[in-house]
Amino acid sequence: MSRSLEKVVLGIDGGGTNTRAVLARGDVILARARGGSIKRLRVGVEAAEANLRALLREVFEAGGVTSADAVSAGVASASLPGICEWITEVFREVGIAHSEVVGDEVIALDAAFQGGPGILQIAGTGSNCIGRTATGERECAGGYSSTLGDEGSGYWIGLHGIREALWAYDAGEPSMILKRVAAEWGTKTLEELVNRGNEVPGPDFSALAPVISTAAEEGDAVATRVLLQAAEDLAEFILLVRRKLRQRHGLVEEVPVAWTGSVLEKMGIVRARLTEILRQAAPQMPFSQEGVVAVEGALWRARRLAESI
Repeated sequence: MSRSLEKVVLGIDGGGTNTRAVLARGDVILARARGGSIKRLRVGVEAAEANLRALLREVFEAGGVTSADAVSAGVASASLPGICEWITEVFREVGIAHSEVVGDEVIALDAAFQGGPGILQIAGTGSNCIGRTATGERECAGGYSSTLGDEGSGYWIGLHGIREALWAYDAGEPSMILKRVAAEWGTKTLEELVNRGNEVPGPDFSALAPVISTAAEEGDAVATRVLLQAAEDLAEFILLVRRKLRQRHGLVEEVPVAWTGSVLEKMGIVRARLTEILRQAAPQMPFSQEGVVAVEGALWRARRLAESI
């Protein structure tokens, strides 16, 4: 047996809402765990580190080990200054000498294609699209944060659901959105709702995405428009990355498209409209109807890292 197959490896997916971990020895899964977010911008420095340490303790205890030989962690905010450094330091403190910290889009891409070519659309709390050629060249679109972008994401759907509902209110168009949001936030008047939405720091608009989705499923026209626009925005990202791969890297054959994230996983209206747009624009481009599990890409990368030890 290869020595790398005897090593204990850990994959971590640090998304915007929660963090997942999977521990394995060779092809055998030892444990899986889920914890709170390790995104500092979302939960703060102290909570992020506490969540990471708690997750490591839980997954190691469940797997019957005290540490791991190699770990790959995909984190939503990996590109921000200091993020990779503090996560790596935590790993070292628990005995992990060989680790990497990459963007969450990297592990999701490898969950879908394991180093091969393809386009991946992420649509969870935030949104991002990344494509890769067979020789490793990459092109991206979106991913510029909830303030400057993240079109089609859960955050975008929650925020724009309220914006569209306020416009509909002024125009006299019926919609259940404001009533549902008021119930979610505990506000009693429209003024209170608006003030709550404008607080600094602001509310978690991504938590309202299920509210908008449910309203759309119940026939709310305003909510439906928001979800259809989200689908169009996500489709534009995918087609833009496809075009960049073709124009900049000479890609001729269609590459497969995969996705991950709660928006496309749980919102059938968005997924159906996105599928329709892509089939019209690029009929030969394979588009999966099943989402990928990003943490599996982290595990795949951790195994590759272990091979180099």
